[in-house]
Amino acid sequence: MGAGTQSHEEMDAGNDVEKHVVQVSTGTESHSRGFMGYVSRLENRGGIEVKGAIPVPYDERTITRYWHVFSLWFCMSCNMLPITFGMVGTTSFGLSLRDAALVIFFFTLFSTIPVAYMCTWGPKTGMRQLVQARFSFGKYFVSILVLLNLATLTGFCVVDSVIGGQALSAVTNGTSVNATVGIVIIALLSLLISFCGFKVLHFYEKYAWVPALIAIVIATGVGGKHLKEQVVVPAATAPQILSFGGLVASFMLPWAALASDFSTYMHPKAPPFRIAFYTYMGLALPTILLMTLGAAIGGATPNIPTWTEGYEKNAASGVLAAMMHPVGGFGRFVTVVLAFSMVGNLSATMYSITLNFQMFVPWMFRIPRYIFSVVITAIVIGVAIEAAKRFFVNLENFLGLIGYWSAAFIGVVLVDHIIFRGRNFDCYTEDTTAWNDSKKLPPGFAAIGAAVLCFALVIPSMNQIWFTGPIAESTGDIGFEIALVLSALLYGPFRYLEQRIFGR
Repeated sequence: MGAGTQSHEEMDAGNDVEKHVVQVSTGTESHSRGFMGYVSRLENRGGIEVKGAIPVPYDERTITRYWHVFSLWFCMSCNMLPITFGMVGTTSFGLSLRDAALVIFFFTLFSTIPVAYMCTWGPKTGMRQLVQARFSFGKYFVSILVLLNLATLTGFCVVDSVIGGQALSAVTNGTSVNATVGIVIIALLSLLISFCGFKVLHFYEKYAWVPALIAIVIATGVGGKHLKEQVVVPAATAPQILSFGGLVASFMLPWAALASDFSTYMHPKAPPFRIAFYTYMGLALPTILLMTLGAAIGGATPNIPTWTEGYEKNAASGVLAAMMHPVGGFGRFVTVVLAFSMVGNLSATMYSITLNFQMFVPWMFRIPRYIFSVVITAIVIGVAIEAAKRFFVNLENFLGLIGYWSAAFIGVVLVDHIIFRGRNFDCYTEDTTAWNDSKKLPPGFAAIGAAVLCFALVIPSMNQIWFTGPIAESTGDIGFEIALVLSALLYGPFRYLEQRIFGR
């Protein structure tokens, strides 16, 4: 089917679902007055995105400033989040700065590849990542992925909120603004951006990384003289390296489940290499540099009393605040900027959560996307306040699990797209109603079977605080590698059999 035909027919995608959303967004039902009427006027002027997870029609994919993809991913990664993750390598895993930096470098380079590749699918299909996943997992089994992704993204939102909230608390040592108040402030600011949607999000992310980067550079310059005071540790073992490597991969791989969420409004003829390159560099460059900085800070913290005190009060945020204390009021101002740098990551993650809420069960497409922004903000605030009490323990428990399912998901969808669909995007867009029709989608038994059965080998390969499998006892955590490879190997024969039985 040609591009011109697709641009006229895609408006029918989703049948009654999209008609309902269009009615809401234009105010043709009973929402022409009051709050809904105001939102409708904002949506018509491009201020608020209402459609959400419904595929973007061909003729609405008009953005040609492809470098915006780079600025968005860069802003999402240029903040205290990767610094905090990097600290785990030296504080919790007992790695030296050199070993932690090497692990960060190589595991980041590898685990960013699928995210960059899958981001190129957005302009070609106009589909959010987990909507497109219906073409392998089916209309109903994909809800399991959506639930897992909701848990993952909510976990990241909690981490973001805690880091930002603790940074605000550290500015005044908890006297004027404690961590709880700080968490609420950061979450509400992020709500404002995620509520508006794609266009406002891209506009914010285009500029927000600049003050964040400047603040990080200043903090490093002020406290950098102490970074050489690293704790002396024994040589790294293979289990240490692989376990921390799995943690680094768990930071990157979950982005694959929402990669195309941020590129669906790009022009369908967007050069795939440029989209992939901008995504890769926007993610990998700041992550490698800032995680390594975090590893250096974590390795020096036990040897510097003021940093240790800050760590005990406000975890990673407290250390960064302690680094800025020598420059007085200016240092407190920079710490505030660092706190607000978390809004870039948090608002983008919240945006994807609103899309995932819509995809959880089919009838939820009828609820405007921005409603879920309010719901997730309330959830994040409540959970973050409790999680802040034992931050690093909760962080490690959370990170240790999310990489496994993300790797299994990647293995399945890549095999389906590359081998069974021959990288042909017409398979997704030729029939513009297929994405929402269970009779035109695979039943999903092959995909869910491959993703679940691979855990028979993943579980013995896990190395977590609360569980160490028999394989991981000697090798370290190799769970995500097993999930990625085994799910891909299982999906091939499973999908072939599924096609023979169901014919689709």
